[in-house]
Amino acid sequence: MVPVARVTLAKNLARAVRGGHPWIYRDALRPPAVPLVDGALVEVAARDGRPLGRGFWTASTPIAVRMLSLDPRDDIDTLTAARLQAALQRRLEFIDRTRTNAFRWVHGEADGLPGVHLDVYDRYASVRFDGPGARAFYRGLPVQVMDVGRALDLVALLERVPRGGRSGGVSTAASSAGSDAAEGAQALIGRPPAGEIDVRENGLRFGVDLVHGQKGGLFLDQRDNRQRVGAMARGRRVLNLFGYTGGFSVYAAAGGASETTTVDSAKAAIASAAENFRRNGLPSTHAEFVATDAFRFLADAAAAGRRWDLVISDPPSFAPNRRALNDALASYRRLHRLCAAVTAPDGILCAASCSSHVGAAAFLASVESGARDAGRRFQLTEMHDAGGDHPTMAAFPEGHYLKFAVGTLG
Repeated sequence: MVPVARVTLAKNLARAVRGGHPWIYRDALRPPAVPLVDGALVEVAARDGRPLGRGFWTASTPIAVRMLSLDPRDDIDTLTAARLQAALQRRLEFIDRTRTNAFRWVHGEADGLPGVHLDVYDRYASVRFDGPGARAFYRGLPVQVMDVGRALDLVALLERVPRGGRSGGVSTAASSAGSDAAEGAQALIGRPPAGEIDVRENGLRFGVDLVHGQKGGLFLDQRDNRQRVGAMARGRRVLNLFGYTGGFSVYAAAGGASETTTVDSAKAAIASAAENFRRNGLPSTHAEFVATDAFRFLADAAAAGRRWDLVISDPPSFAPNRRALNDALASYRRLHRLCAAVTAPDGILCAASCSSHVGAAAFLASVESGARDAGRRFQLTEMHDAGGDHPTMAAFPEGHYLKFAVGTLG
């Protein structure tokens, strides 16, 4: 048996660890007695020496240990396979695969597999590891995924990696929904698809490029919120900002919107949005696709007196870290002022944030203050987060990254 190294807390965080918080930062630990390599299994001890559980080590990032179990008797390989199976079973209890075959199978810490984000796109699985420690520790995961994934008839497992290298650096929950423009993919088992594949989401069809596309071409955590937009779109003029491949627009058009406008700075994304309309047999006569900066578009639209009855704003993360928080809140306020300026009287604004560093209260305040700056009043009617395949933990507030505020503008 390979000996397990011990690391000891330097700060009084034993209660938080026992309570289920899965991250231990490097500055909360005493320096280990010997250098530890990425992926090393470690036993974590409290300051008084009492064991707290086991996790794996990452040598180069601020998060040094991601906790796996509070019971040192657990066999980690068996635990990993069991948690993969349990996570899949939970999804299959509420996802109808005849209508939805793209979903998150493993949502990292909340599914007991910290540092792993595993998505399913029809018969392909796609994994991202949060940092080199996770990638080294879960070296047996690909075979386990394909074994457990026999229920999904999987043909390949791909890994999302930064272009030009393997995954590395510190990641937080926000990265599971934020911008991954620099990502590519490589096959771990099987072969990647030759091009785009079609997937279904609530009966609608979308093209995803698992090798080159940002998040594959579909942000899975917004599935339920896209359905909400579709339910409120009938007869309304809809503006979808930072629209990427048009997910919210497709739902709105399918839900009976009188017209849709999709705005994204990437020309390729806008072309994919138009193609997704064609996939679903949606008419393009009342669908506008604009490749430009959303802030510039909003300023020009307000100056021209254009108005929409339903506005969706789903930008990439403005706060990749805590140092960027103040600037991010200022950007959100400006964005929401511009959104309010183009929302028709008594219209609806759906404002989203995918940054874990921006709390729900601060984000909502940016919506309300932005509306006031535009001479409007925002009345919140609903507040949502990600779908059930992106679970959260009370003990892990960092995992509460997605906010989706719905309200009216008077």
